[in-house]
Amino acid sequence: MKVTEHWKRAKGKTLLSFEVLPPLKGGSMQAIFKTLDALMEFKPPFIDVTYHREEFIYKKRPSGYYEKTAIRKRPGTVGICAAIMHRYHVDAVPHLICGGFNMEETENALIDLNFLGINNVLALRGDARQFEDKFHPEEGGHQYAIDLVRQIMAMNQGIYLDSNIVNGEKTDFCIGVAGYPEKHYESPNAETDFQYTKMKVEAGSDYIVTQMFFDNSKYFDYVAKCRQENVAVPIVAGLKPITKKYQLTSIPRKFYVNIPSDLVKAVEAAKDDDAVREVGIEWCIQQSKELKAAGVPGLHYYTMGDTETTRRIAEAVL
Repeated sequence: MKVTEHWKRAKGKTLLSFEVLPPLKGGSMQAIFKTLDALMEFKPPFIDVTYHREEFIYKKRPSGYYEKTAIRKRPGTVGICAAIMHRYHVDAVPHLICGGFNMEETENALIDLNFLGINNVLALRGDARQFEDKFHPEEGGHQYAIDLVRQIMAMNQGIYLDSNIVNGEKTDFCIGVAGYPEKHYESPNAETDFQYTKMKVEAGSDYIVTQMFFDNSKYFDYVAKCRQENVAVPIVAGLKPITKKYQLTSIPRKFYVNIPSDLVKAVEAAKDDDAVREVGIEWCIQQSKELKAAGVPGLHYYTMGDTETTRRIAEAVL
């Protein structure tokens, strides 16, 4: 089922969903199952599975020269989605990114998803590699998420890259995209960033999932801006609790997210990591309750493998 259908059927009830990371290469699906077994009691309508592009390492050769080698640290997104749908009978939403795919490989991935009965995707540009100063697309790939959305929409109309394909099967993907209540870290300003998101919706996106935020007013202002500009798709609130002190600096630096002063003071006053985690959990619970009371369509939790923290928040919210 398309995730947008879940919100229609909910008739105003706020639904909870979760995002999981594939295990590191060589890891087991049991790590995913352990995470989700503890969260299925909250009846998520769908589970997101992230995708991670290849990274590069340099291996020293016997000659003394270094060889650049591509590695995949977290493969398996499509297979994990299929396994989740089979085991839990819930919808899975694979992340599909521009980085690491050319257009042909993107098309092939979409064909695989279609054959597996996976008809939801989250279309993202993806981040720059760890040691790159900016995002570089794969040769023959997409520079921006909107181009990925357009390719998916073309397949929904039966249009493939090979112009010799006539009467191609029309896929039926529901397309989600990212939205940034406090702007993407690369955008020059919030207005420009908003216009990029609006363009993705006009290109065919069905819903928006926001970047994490810690001040609900940022989300409410963002939704109001969207509605004012005739962006009418569901806007799901993306949430992640702070669990470590270093996140006070790492999260704003990496995601261009502001952390409210009251939260900063509470975290700084915490005596140890356990106390920080309790502060983060309580803040996220109160955020979630306020958002739920306001009738948001969904609360989407970035679990980052921390099952117990996510479970405690979801339990307090329902």
